[in-house]
Amino acid sequence: MAEERVLKLGIPKGSLADSTIDLFARAGFNITVPSRGYYPSTDDPELSCIMFRAQEMSRYVEDGVLDCGLTGHDWIQENDSDVEEICELVYSKATSRPARWVLAVPNESRVTRPEDLQGGIIATELVNVTRRYFENKGVNVRIEFSWGATEVKARLLDAIVDVTETGSSLKANNLRIVAEILTSTPRFIANRAAYRDPWKKDKIDSLVLLLRGAIEARAKVGLKLNVARTNLDAVLRLLPAELSPTISSLADERYAAVEAILEAEVERRIVPLLQKAGASGIIVYPLSKVLP
Repeated sequence: MAEERVLKLGIPKGSLADSTIDLFARAGFNITVPSRGYYPSTDDPELSCIMFRAQEMSRYVEDGVLDCGLTGHDWIQENDSDVEEICELVYSKATSRPARWVLAVPNESRVTRPEDLQGGIIATELVNVTRRYFENKGVNVRIEFSWGATEVKARLLDAIVDVTETGSSLKANNLRIVAEILTSTPRFIANRAAYRDPWKKDKIDSLVLLLRGAIEARAKVGLKLNVARTNLDAVLRLLPAELSPTISSLADERYAAVEAILEAEVERRIVPLLQKAGASGIIVYPLSKVLP
């Protein structure tokens, strides 16, 4: 029975691997990936990790090879996988922005809208989603699977559908976006049968809670300060705390300690104002998790 108390978790191999492992570390799980191999070790004996490409993760979760895993919404759609989408986890290899699958052509192309590609050839890794996109528009095109270096093929064929976060690679290749096909963020998914198992469901839900807390904490900081009670109201008016700030008495009852959680971008703006309002002993510290 003890052997059954293990959750088979899929870690995406490739571009999302490092950011996924970093996310788990911030959530409190240390995952070590061997230089060669597909079975990372973890300090949680109830987790068994296996690495698969994000492109195929949803198929293995649907088939029950994995109990759960992380993959992009794009690949769930591409594989048309019947899985339980537990939650969206907005993190990525480069930015916190969603990945966008876009239809792109060379700057010199006469194409300005998808309908202009009637009878054309399009290269992409996202074949099924792209095919459905053009079918829904009633545009007849030929979709060719691209094994990589898709930007190069934009001048060999008529257009490409490629993924971008910042758009920098498209600009570097003198390509322009004609339309957005799909927006994608990472999702935590589970096998439907596994998620009906009480122990696995509880383990998955606990894991997701910690992962979401780690993501929430990334953009926030903790703030501590001391202030004379005569200046307390002025300081509190400057704090857009998530909830009411915590106020504690000091040994000297004329002073109070204040603690709050702030957005990082707010903190850098208001710290000088707090000091001018009478705050002292200001400490700003990073957060590992922020849980609801």
